[in-house]
Amino acid sequence: MSKIAFVLADDFEDSEFSTPKAALTDAGHEVDVIGTEVGIVTGKHGTQVPVTTNVTDAEPSDYAALVIPGGFSPDHLRTNDDIVSFVRAMADRDVPVAAVCHAPSLLIEAGLVEGRTMTSWPSIRTDLANAGADVVDREVVVDGRFISSRDPDDLPAFSAALLEQLDS
Repeated sequence: MSKIAFVLADDFEDSEFSTPKAALTDAGHEVDVIGTEVGIVTGKHGTQVPVTTNVTDAEPSDYAALVIPGGFSPDHLRTNDDIVSFVRAMADRDVPVAAVCHAPSLLIEAGLVEGRTMTSWPSIRTDLANAGADVVDREVVVDGRFISSRDPDDLPAFSAALLEQLDS
């Protein structure tokens, strides 16, 4: 099947990584964890995940989709120009870009939300609106190839929408 990129840093929301990853791998997709350096990142609840690819070595054309888990990870990543460029390059390829909870903050930094309908964790909604997004409060929003959800409770719908996009 396809290779899926996850961008990840310390303080990610554990379930927002593990739930979509499990859905993707159960469906036969390969997951590659991309970060600012190869090594181990630790989630808010202690989950340790190996970063397998440094962003400077990641080639967007190798991936069929991008997943951005929430927590504080996207806030850490949005200050890294290489990560922001990778996210922008993935979106430019017109592949699914899935962001949950706080993850749209990274999409804002990459200049990708203007004119899109999106949802997020409540504290990110004003930032989305200020960046030109139409913000709604729904468990999952699909706008073109962009998928967004609010929180861990939405992960089943988020994962299903991502799998549906990959199948289309």
